[in-house]
Amino acid sequence: MKIVHLCVSCFYIDGYRYQENELIAEHVRQGHDVTVIASTETFVDNMNLGYVEPSTYMGQDGAKVIRLAYSGPFPARVQQKLRMHKGIYQLLDEIKPDVIMFHGLCGWELLTAARYKKRNPSTIFYVDSHEDAHNSARSFFSKNVLHGIYYKSIIKASLPQIEKVLCISLETMDFCRKQYGIPEDKLEFFPLGGKLAREPYYSETRERVRRQYEIADDEILFVQTGKFDWKRKMLVESLKAFAKTSDSKLRFFIAGIVSDALKTEVEQLVAADPRVQFLGWKKAEELYELLCAADVYVQPGTQSATMQISLCARCAVLLDDVPSHVPFVHGNGWTVRDVNGLEDVFLSIENDKDQVAAMRSKSYAIAEKLLDYERMAQRVLQPH
Repeated sequence: MKIVHLCVSCFYIDGYRYQENELIAEHVRQGHDVTVIASTETFVDNMNLGYVEPSTYMGQDGAKVIRLAYSGPFPARVQQKLRMHKGIYQLLDEIKPDVIMFHGLCGWELLTAARYKKRNPSTIFYVDSHEDAHNSARSFFSKNVLHGIYYKSIIKASLPQIEKVLCISLETMDFCRKQYGIPEDKLEFFPLGGKLAREPYYSETRERVRRQYEIADDEILFVQTGKFDWKRKMLVESLKAFAKTSDSKLRFFIAGIVSDALKTEVEQLVAADPRVQFLGWKKAEELYELLCAADVYVQPGTQSATMQISLCARCAVLLDDVPSHVPFVHGNGWTVRDVNGLEDVFLSIENDKDQVAAMRSKSYAIAEKLLDYERMAQRVLQPH
């Protein structure tokens, strides 16, 4: 099948493991003819979003990538919100896709994809949504004008041509209902997924990476990952809570980038505890291997796609207590609301390490049911 992934309402970042990357790579693995049409927005230093020049090239996910600049008679900052691009309909007309997967619900080019679908009714047309009350429509202008009028009118006009709006979380489904008025029968739960760590890959990778870092079989390895700043990931809180334990059989690894505002305090906390190691930034495959070696994935701050990947890598999870995490925590970990909750979990594990193994198995069972990108990639090739 010919598949077009439209990433013009969001960034597209080569070499990462975001949902769009995984679905694109999986469609390539399944033998489909895949093209990515993307904006020029990407990570420029693994920490901050920036912009590259328009270009066409073979992407790291295995698909042809066509990057288009924003257009329109507006300043760049306005263009980035309106999300208009020249030439998308012409590209669709040339490619003649069997399937269009439109990533990100909010943007002008949703109308273009809907127009193509209307004129080519056999084309399968899905849209995914990552929007929720935590990341969208947070100011008066954004909620009532940008999302309440501009994006909403585009979505309403396009909706008859869309098979389903695929929502990455329960909070996203609620936001789509309330903010955009999308009816229930057009919404489908489609969580961020991952690649299942099947055997023998899992055991071989786990043994190799734990040996590399000198993690004994009877030690419990916690891993926290991400781009850390004051507001987002609660790294300092995690390290302070972990410091309440004293068992040398507990280890804590950090993989990611720490902002300058946080760097000094994090370095002091790491230096104060020989059980803690800062590994720096890890590429996608390195991070996946690290998660296979880990026992507990720690994410008490803002949500991240790495959480779902950690379930696929058979980690127990320690997560923020928010509605979006409800489908993913069923006897396979803990949810916490504050630092006291973090301390309680670390101390509980210190007192009973054996509980973690059973939780890890349950995480994998949840991943098999909800998060397998091989199955999810096939889902968007089916109408309705």
